[in-house]
Amino acid sequence: MRRKTQIVLAITFMVTAIVSSLSYVYLSEILRQRVAYERDTANYLNSQLAHIAASEIPDFTSTHVDTSNPAKLRLAIEDYLATNLDLNTMMESAVSDWPMIQDAAIINGDGKAILHSIPDLIGKTVPNRPDFRIVQDAKFRRQLHLVYNPPIVYDVSIPLLLNEKPFGSIRLGVSTVFLKSEITQRLQQAVIFSGISILLSLLLAAGLSHIALGPLEQISRRLDNVTAGEADAVTEEEAGHDEYGLVTLKIAHLGRQMRDAREIFSALKDNVDQIMGNLQDGLMLFTRDSRVVLVSASVERFLGRPRSELLGRTVKEIFTRDSSLGALVLDGFQLRNPVTQREVETSNTKRVQVSLDFIQERGSPIGALLTLRDAESVRRIQDEIEISRQMSASGRTTRGVAHEVKNPINAIVLHLQLLQTKLKQIDPDTRRHMDIIGNEIHRLDRVVQILVDFTRPRDLHLEEIDMHRLLEDVIMLATPDTEQHGVTVKRKLGTEPLGVRVDLDVMKQAILNVIINGMQAMPQGGTLTISAQRDEDSVITEIRDQGVGIPHELQEKIFELYFTTRKGGSGIGLAQTYQALQWHYGSIDFETVEGQGTTFRLRLPVVEIRARANIENVRADAPSLTVPNS
Repeated sequence: MRRKTQIVLAITFMVTAIVSSLSYVYLSEILRQRVAYERDTANYLNSQLAHIAASEIPDFTSTHVDTSNPAKLRLAIEDYLATNLDLNTMMESAVSDWPMIQDAAIINGDGKAILHSIPDLIGKTVPNRPDFRIVQDAKFRRQLHLVYNPPIVYDVSIPLLLNEKPFGSIRLGVSTVFLKSEITQRLQQAVIFSGISILLSLLLAAGLSHIALGPLEQISRRLDNVTAGEADAVTEEEAGHDEYGLVTLKIAHLGRQMRDAREIFSALKDNVDQIMGNLQDGLMLFTRDSRVVLVSASVERFLGRPRSELLGRTVKEIFTRDSSLGALVLDGFQLRNPVTQREVETSNTKRVQVSLDFIQERGSPIGALLTLRDAESVRRIQDEIEISRQMSASGRTTRGVAHEVKNPINAIVLHLQLLQTKLKQIDPDTRRHMDIIGNEIHRLDRVVQILVDFTRPRDLHLEEIDMHRLLEDVIMLATPDTEQHGVTVKRKLGTEPLGVRVDLDVMKQAILNVIINGMQAMPQGGTLTISAQRDEDSVITEIRDQGVGIPHELQEKIFELYFTTRKGGSGIGLAQTYQALQWHYGSIDFETVEGQGTTFRLRLPVVEIRARANIENVRADAPSLTVPNS
């Protein structure tokens, strides 16, 4: 048998086997789904009939029916069910609206029909029919045999309970005629598809065998040219006596070279993919013909499309002029003008910073690099750096000022006390003024002490703990206040362990400050929602209130020390929380809508929670970490 014939037969056999297997799986799945659908439909209708029957039974105690006689009571219930309009309507609807339902009946304990969709069978004994589970539980071949047998009506029944006692049953007759018509149609489609696929495979196999085996001599000559200067000449004994031997030797030689190159390329590709996957900025590398060859994982966030859809596509297939980003990139490629750090809006209303650089080699363009950066993240980082810088500068200044102010305050208090001692008889007005001076001096001393405490470095005693447990402890601390203010705490904590490494006292106070802030934002009460989830390498805790929100002009000031909008507030709670998150290499931000509420988002680095014994050892031996003021 010729090699070409062998290839044609092998490909045809393989396609036939694949198509037959897929058709078998397809038909079995279709039949299984249809059988399950009929079963579920029948069960649903049965449950509806049972619900109507159970809910419509009247109280016979006030009628002439002797309720102490079970037989008479049962007869009265049967008469009522037989004439109930809702049951009759539901039964007629089940038979008329669902093609697979042959009939429906309510059967009493003696097997007689109280109500039947076929009026002639009412009051008569209804014979038992095969259970539909026979079809449902059968294998595919057995199901086909049952469906293509002469049509059979199967029973789907459930017990009827009235006043929590067995009364009879509800039966629906399910016919296989509907299954047979649908499966026959799908079977015909599968046969036609299989025939067309096998015919196409014959033609394709013949064409492929001709293309693959015809030009072997030409392939051999081309391979000679490729390997002429890179390897020794191949002897006739080594090459063999047919064209396949020559090609095999030359492909083996080239294969060794390509394998080495492939290994190097694979290692480089893995390193590049790892780097690209960890980048926060979106990077897209284009070839000379503006086709994408490299995409970082972050691009998916900016464009809303998976990387697999972008690779290999041209810039015109990815971007359109409908958005500012698309128009900017297309203009840059069309005019070959680089774009330097311009902020635009994507199609999903996300603000991004865009830069486009064209790569050249010896004055000739060989590609382009597009960089996308989240503008909001950049601004948030800049704001956090600025706040940290301001707090650091303020801390240094405050510590110096506090030191200089404390000494004069102490001297003034001391001399004021001496003055009060020397002035044994002081008129009431003078006494009142001196008391005011004393009180104000003490208040000024407390303010200075708060500044000193806020700016003093803190020794953190870090422990590993599940964030869920930490939040539950804080919620327990806040419960008396929330109940007093009519605030309901709603938890959305989940079950996945969320390990963090924190100073428990510091972090409890930081979270409690945010909860108290949210509670005070709802003077009329409301719901405070607390959730926690993992986001890559961070644990994000969200605290959402239903207050009035934060006005736009005040949003940049809420983390400033002593800033407060509440009468009698100290203005240090959120500043302490911001500082505590920085101590733990985390961050805090918020989203607010005036009139709807505010969501504070606390982000902490995640750690894997070790075994309990290990955790206890860590707690016993945990080192202290001195964190300077930020």
